[in-house]
Amino acid sequence: MPNCYIETLGCQMNKADSERMLGLLSELNYQETSNLEDADLMILNTCTIREGASDKAYSYLGRWNLIKQKRPNSLIALAGCLAQEKGEAIQKHFPFIDVVFGTHNLHRLPDLLLNAQKTGERQCELFENLPEEIPETPIIRQTKVTAWVNIILGCNFNCTYCIVPQVRGREKSRSPEFIKQEIEQLVAEGFKEITLLGQNVTAYGLDFGDQRNLAWLLRYIHDIKGLERIRFLTGHPHHVDDYLIETVAELPKACEFFHIPMQSGDDEVLRRMARIYKVSDYYKMVEKIRNLMPRASITSDFIVGFPGETHTQFLNTCKVVEDLQFDSCITAMYSPRRGTVGAKWEQEPVLKVSDEEKQERIRHLNALVTDVAEKRSKLYLNTIEEILIEKESERNNQMWMGRTRAGKLINFPKQGVFKQGDLVNVKITQANPWALRGEIV
Repeated sequence: MPNCYIETLGCQMNKADSERMLGLLSELNYQETSNLEDADLMILNTCTIREGASDKAYSYLGRWNLIKQKRPNSLIALAGCLAQEKGEAIQKHFPFIDVVFGTHNLHRLPDLLLNAQKTGERQCELFENLPEEIPETPIIRQTKVTAWVNIILGCNFNCTYCIVPQVRGREKSRSPEFIKQEIEQLVAEGFKEITLLGQNVTAYGLDFGDQRNLAWLLRYIHDIKGLERIRFLTGHPHHVDDYLIETVAELPKACEFFHIPMQSGDDEVLRRMARIYKVSDYYKMVEKIRNLMPRASITSDFIVGFPGETHTQFLNTCKVVEDLQFDSCITAMYSPRRGTVGAKWEQEPVLKVSDEEKQERIRHLNALVTDVAEKRSKLYLNTIEEILIEKESERNNQMWMGRTRAGKLINFPKQGVFKQGDLVNVKITQANPWALRGEIV
């Protein structure tokens, strides 16, 4: 049987896409290998949200070419967002890439691969838009207890820093019936927790034009027997309404976890980012969540150094992090993406924030985020939490690793007859900013 190796860069959506690639390749009798040197097919599933991700992809391709020179019959494929954005140009620059496909035609991988093998010619196929009907594809999961389930593709917003609408297309929701069938199959295979995924998961169902939305979907799948926990990410504040918050609070299996990127804590910067909400709106959303779910985990994303951001506006972001006490935040220095309005502004000297200033701001913000996360973690000390055992700890095979309902990572010693997939009660004995430690009680 031929071997395939997939390197996945970027977000959970890309990781979920890689699982679909493995499912499609299994129909051609490929088996996954973790050893690149043994691979007959090497697939690089790329990200283009930030420049660093693109640079990493080019670095991988350079190293893979050396392997291909040793094994000339092996194939290299380029997939993902970078491929969707400029795959044809990349293949011209790197002629050793055999197959290029994008985010809109992942289901075409087997045909493109067979064509490359049959003709010996390079293949490049990029769909401009998602198919009218989203193809259902086989999936080989890389986890045993928790699973990602795509429910919506694309994004209809036009944030001025973001390239996602260009490389992932406009919003298209999957059929709720197919979603439910996929989850039922996962539960039958022993999965206990699912995370509903989308570039804008909170927009689920809006393209249906009826009453079906994310809150409706949570209720629709909630009573699947054997399913223990439901999460969702990543959402947009605009769609996190009272009904969605009330639904999460009401449903026992819906976890008290909200990852809702804010991006900036200043109204003027948000306006220039085209985020269509104000800081006060986000504050009200957090207040509603914590009024109904005091122990809910709320996490966010922030960009520093967006064109035109002043030092005072940056400090407004810092104030928001302190005020709202996020459990964690993903932070990034602004990186211009081709074709976005922000990239044009970055070229204007009066608006551009220097690299030195960006680096200083990210250091300051990261230190603040860490301090706040530590305070949030210490709230868990001496509490007893329900933990889903996901796997052995990566650092110590005598420890289990799991998560609280609110998504907090925890490590604890193996005790008794518990196994992967069990729900156990754990008393929290230690807390650092990003993880907890405890003992089964």
